[in-house]
Amino acid sequence: MTLFAGKTNSHYRALISLGVPIIIGQLGVIMLGFADTFMVGHHSTEELAAASFVNNIFTLCIIFCTGFSYGLTPVVGELYGNHRIKETGQALRCSLIANVLVALLLTVIMSILYFFLDYLGQPEELMPFIKPYYLVTLFSLIFVMIFNAFKQFTDGITDTKTGMWILLGGNLLNIVGNFMLIYGEFGFPELGLLGAGISTLFSRIVMVVVFGYIVLYSSRYTPYRSGFFHLPWSRSVFKRLNALGWPIAFQMGMETASFNFSTIMVGWLGVTALASHQIMLTISQFTFMMFYGMGAAVAVRVSNFRGQNDMENVRRSARAGFHLILMMAVILLSIIFLVRYQIGGWFTNDTNVSVVVSSLFLPFLIYQFGDGLQINFANALRGIEDVKAMMIMAFIAYFLISLPIGYFCGFVLNWGIIGVWMTFPFGLTSAGIMFWLRFRYKTKSR
Repeated sequence: MTLFAGKTNSHYRALISLGVPIIIGQLGVIMLGFADTFMVGHHSTEELAAASFVNNIFTLCIIFCTGFSYGLTPVVGELYGNHRIKETGQALRCSLIANVLVALLLTVIMSILYFFLDYLGQPEELMPFIKPYYLVTLFSLIFVMIFNAFKQFTDGITDTKTGMWILLGGNLLNIVGNFMLIYGEFGFPELGLLGAGISTLFSRIVMVVVFGYIVLYSSRYTPYRSGFFHLPWSRSVFKRLNALGWPIAFQMGMETASFNFSTIMVGWLGVTALASHQIMLTISQFTFMMFYGMGAAVAVRVSNFRGQNDMENVRRSARAGFHLILMMAVILLSIIFLVRYQIGGWFTNDTNVSVVVSSLFLPFLIYQFGDGLQINFANALRGIEDVKAMMIMAFIAYFLISLPIGYFCGFVLNWGIIGVWMTFPFGLTSAGIMFWLRFRYKTKSR
């Protein structure tokens, strides 16, 4: 009971205050994913399956990009905790340059991959949908990275509401664009899946423009702009951002890669399995984004207290964050479980897809505890800048444990898509346990 008493209560309040705006912004992303899947799924099952393949490939890139940008949060959080305001602006400038360079590198890599799409074993009838959608999504990567740099900066200084409002506005714009371009409304051409890609690209450009204007020109950020424009270039900050960003990117990238390689394996099972997989991934993003919103708040709080060398409150912040994520998991999963047989029909009229979707809820429910555990303590480790060990732990969890189990259950035991989905409970839970043990070791009283 002492975990829920005394000073820890203040951490619940602070984490809720920081985390709720991030969660609301993440809800906007979730609703966009629902809208994309809903609109594309009702346009055609083939386009839904193509969207599943492309989105999961680019999810790896976007999560990798996001992970790299997370290197800014502990830097800004520590500077903000020590009231070094000008230096936080300097860190933002370094982060913007670093993020753009990473985006350009990933754009080159994904451009090369484009020429090998025909060799990844996907259904041939999906290629006319996959290739144009892939190219439009590729072009938007750089805008994702620039947005991430601004958002991690504002989150790090505990201003989580600005990013929330921009995400909500941008996602609303995207949904309207989807309606016009997928179905050809209001005089626009009917472009189907390609229209969804164009709408996403446009909304990402608008979000970057709005975020840049607010941070660089509004009076609210005047103290930070002094450091952004007038402090000299800092090689040490740039190196520190890279030292933190790359390990986080690889850790998160390996987690996402386990989902992406699973998508490729599901593609071997046909269009129905791939479309069902896309629907379930959309549902899983709902819980993931909610958990990660609270996890991001944990990283901010932990980094603030680490900057003050207050390890007791570092531990309390992480502990309180995990309690809140568990509470969210119980509430969300109870709701999802009650509507498990109806969810497939929300996204498609194909009854075969709906039947397969309902069969995937058992592995989905099992892995939520592990997902919450690894999200909370990955962010806590990020907040104390202990990120290199996470790469090794992620490799063990996602490549040595989860993917072999998914292949074995799916194709050796012939459990099909349910077997492939066993990848996730084993991978996420093993990662969560390792991250938790690492955090305990690094923050224990000496």
